[in-house]
Amino acid sequence: MTGNIQLLTDTLARAKRERRAALITYLPAGFPTVDGGVAAITAALNSGADIMEVGLPHSDPVLDGPTVQTAADIALRGGTRIGDVLRTVRETHRATGKPVLVMSYWNPISRYGIERFTAELAAAGGAGCVLPDLPVQESARWRAHAAAHDLATVFVVAPSTSTERLHEITTAGTGFVYAAGLMGVTGSGGSLGGTAADLVRRLRTVTDLPVCVGIGITNSARAAAVAAYADGVIVGAALVRAVLDAADVSAGCAAVREFVSELAEGVQG
Repeated sequence: MTGNIQLLTDTLARAKRERRAALITYLPAGFPTVDGGVAAITAALNSGADIMEVGLPHSDPVLDGPTVQTAADIALRGGTRIGDVLRTVRETHRATGKPVLVMSYWNPISRYGIERFTAELAAAGGAGCVLPDLPVQESARWRAHAAAHDLATVFVVAPSTSTERLHEITTAGTGFVYAAGLMGVTGSGGSLGGTAADLVRRLRTVTDLPVCVGIGITNSARAAAVAAYADGVIVGAALVRAVLDAADVSAGCAAVREFVSELAEGVQG
């Protein structure tokens, strides 16, 4: 069974035809429980999210801020394993028909086995992986297995990345480019200013891949501002916070539906 990179590509292309940015949301698997995570992710996809990034909880999420770290810790203490992540991908993709990626640090995938992980992710209907800490120069083996299973490889670039490096990274990547709107960890609340827009402009000079901006997008107003110049808007920590603040799974899903609906209106332009 192959993956769904074509579904991912078609979803981004459809948003472009509709003259809007795609809305990409993030929630960790196993948060607040495995079943609760499936419910929350399905709620997001059914409330206006075009694409979902399912986080693979990791004990040392160095690029994530305290909100996502807290959610990952809850998932790990609940016993979440890679099998649960793959189950989450499978069930949410089947329930919604929308592209679902895994966002993961490299160490858990490396330990699990690249060939095993890519085969099982493809079998689950996954569209690919976002790999924030895998250096492109060390990614050849991963990319070979991902390509063999029709999985996208999405790399993350930062405002500080040189133009030469942007070209190298985007040449190796597939699906879309994850452009960090701010320097720092996820959940950063600083002003995006012109930093994100400038990074998108620079990326467009070196690649035809869709450019999707994440980090620092905390509400629908910010989503709307980024949607004016990016192909996709990525919201993670603010959505995680909505679930963390909820009294139970049912309330968390309700909060997800409300917040994602607001974000979807924002990216419509």
